[in-house]
Amino acid sequence: MDIAVADRLQFAFTIMFHYLFPIGTMGLAPFIAWYTWRGAKGDAEAAAAAAFWTKIFAINFAAGVVTGIPMEFQFGTNWAAFSAKTGGVIGQPLAMEGAFAFFLESIFLGILLYGKTRVSGAAHAFAALMVCLGSWLSGFFIVATDAWMQHPVGYAVAAGGRIEMASLWTVLSSPFALWQFTHVMTGAMLAGGVIVAGVGAYYLLSDRDLAIGRRFVRAGVIAGAICAVLVVFPTGDRNGNDVARYQPVKLAAMEGLFASTKGAPLAIIGMPDVRDHSLLDPVFVPDLLSFLAYGNARANVNGLTAYATELWPPVELTYYAYHVMVGLGTIFGAIAALAVLLLLWGGRLYRARWLLWLLLLAMPFPYIANEAGWTVTEVGRQPWIVYGLMRTAEGASPTVSGGETLFTLIGFAGMYFLLGVLFLYLTLREIGNGPGVAHE
Repeated sequence: MDIAVADRLQFAFTIMFHYLFPIGTMGLAPFIAWYTWRGAKGDAEAAAAAAFWTKIFAINFAAGVVTGIPMEFQFGTNWAAFSAKTGGVIGQPLAMEGAFAFFLESIFLGILLYGKTRVSGAAHAFAALMVCLGSWLSGFFIVATDAWMQHPVGYAVAAGGRIEMASLWTVLSSPFALWQFTHVMTGAMLAGGVIVAGVGAYYLLSDRDLAIGRRFVRAGVIAGAICAVLVVFPTGDRNGNDVARYQPVKLAAMEGLFASTKGAPLAIIGMPDVRDHSLLDPVFVPDLLSFLAYGNARANVNGLTAYATELWPPVELTYYAYHVMVGLGTIFGAIAALAVLLLLWGGRLYRARWLLWLLLLAMPFPYIANEAGWTVTEVGRQPWIVYGLMRTAEGASPTVSGGETLFTLIGFAGMYFLLGVLFLYLTLREIGNGPGVAHE
């Protein structure tokens, strides 16, 4: 097997598995901060909720650390050429993530877990806020690194072709990075809202912990409804505008648009046929893609055939991942909006068992939507590892064979399966134990 293909498969597997856990930490951290602050104000039920979610956060955090470490090594073992050429840029935000965000999060998580009886209520609430800040800062530095690979700025090319940092501030404050970060965070918060609401729905359906179950459902659906809007506008819209401006080939692949079109339609459904350069059985909204991409319903949108085929990303995977993300996001928005409506309508949500079942069964799907979004981002960038500067095939380590990489991928798959089972066992055990308040 080609070494670059093997390396991409391994990195894709390890990073997609790893990202399951930051979704949980970044999405749950604001809820923990809120409940801890309310607990410090004397709300015993909120304090119990904070302790409950902190345990689940800690399980996610530990699994995230374990699965994140191998990816750092892969930069040297599998992507040595990429690291040698771009390390002067990507090394700085990645180092800042470890030095600032990770240690901030881990230190204050220790206080949050074990310091409740040793520090004041205000200090405990401050620790929860710092854990939230640390998890979001960690996400920012990682996203800023990826955003530079999507749209490189603030760099200079030195003698020998090595890429060096020209301005750290330019890299960190790039509008591409800021809108990608806010989109990622609202997606994680949407997942957090669905998780909190789903656990609350489980307690209500099980006729246990009713008061705190109602509290979880209320907080989760309100946060979910707000984030379902924000993930579309402005964050998704502005992130999409950046893709249209800087990565037009990705945009064409996302929409299955082969021919350049004035007044390009938005494809709701359809099946891209790369061989015949067509979208099979499509359902279109006329002119909408042109309007969303350029603010003009009659603007021209370049299709894939406007570019050399070697610059095309894997069209089918990019297209389907994008539509899975958008489709699931639309479903979440509809469920959250309906839940909020019933919540405001005399609290009928708590008695609508069919909707509580929907909230419970929806819990895995925000993970799929977030993973699909990252698939669009990374697969749609191909064939570039740094857009316009370095192709992915040029970044692989020249001394590692495809067979070695596949062998270690099998090892990762086995270890991560065991880790996943352990994670599910510990998390479901905590949910089964409940938040530690009296049953009603």
